[in-house]
Amino acid sequence: MAAKILDGVALAKQVRGEVAAGVAELRQRHEVVPGLAAVLVGDDPASAIYVRNKRRACDEVGMFSETFPLPATTAQEEVLALVAKLNQDPRFHGILVQLPLPRQVDENAVIEAVSPDKDVDGIHPFNVGKLAQGMPRFIPGTAAGVQQLLLRHGYDPAGKHVVICGRSNIVGKPLAMLLMQRQAGANATVTVCHTRTNNLPEITRQADILVAAVGQPRAISGNMVKEGAVVIDVGINRVEDSTRKQGYRLEGDVDFETVSQKAASITPVPGGVGPMTIAMLLVNTLTAARLGLRSL
Repeated sequence: MAAKILDGVALAKQVRGEVAAGVAELRQRHEVVPGLAAVLVGDDPASAIYVRNKRRACDEVGMFSETFPLPATTAQEEVLALVAKLNQDPRFHGILVQLPLPRQVDENAVIEAVSPDKDVDGIHPFNVGKLAQGMPRFIPGTAAGVQQLLLRHGYDPAGKHVVICGRSNIVGKPLAMLLMQRQAGANATVTVCHTRTNNLPEITRQADILVAAVGQPRAISGNMVKEGAVVIDVGINRVEDSTRKQGYRLEGDVDFETVSQKAASITPVPGGVGPMTIAMLLVNTLTAARLGLRSL
């Protein structure tokens, strides 16, 4: 039997509706409009699309948003100066610095320059530490999106073996920390695999829930998946395709055709984790605005 499709588009719409209700309440009761600033350095097409989609999502839920574009040649000092200015700007409760940054800009320096109170990406060391200790404030959007995809489709990770392929700072590591916590929506046994993992298929076949976040198209094939597993495909890769008008097609890290014949449920690419990542960024921005009220 073919796997059930976990529709991230429909679920993200539901989450955005919840955020819109929260934004309306803040506006009505406190005259506060959550604001998100996006810093875009360079002219990478994919980054520009991501930022544009995030701005559209903000508009949909009634948030204020503004994009601050900088040339690809911008010096690190200029990026840091802009971040410092946005830290002090009361219009913005959240700051998003679109990654990757050009070579001359130290990503870690920029990430640490963002105020932890406005770090809606959840990647500042302070917020990473809060997550590690089981007291998360801002959870990275993709990790939070994966958790919500599981929970809202009836797949509680508690007691399950979750295998995550990928150890990035924005997906693999935070998702592992999130799902292993002793709290509702977590309590999983988590294994993290990466490029130095031996006998990868042997490990992935043990997964009740398998998360692919390796950045390689079709890296996970059907023979690497246990019958009845839940498969979450975080990858989104551009693959050349001369039959398409744009010259490429999008593929995930999972070989959908073979894996969907064995899995109980699977996320599509596109239309799975991606929309949820943006939706959870909005959740974090709303949270930041609410936290800001406490400091008044």
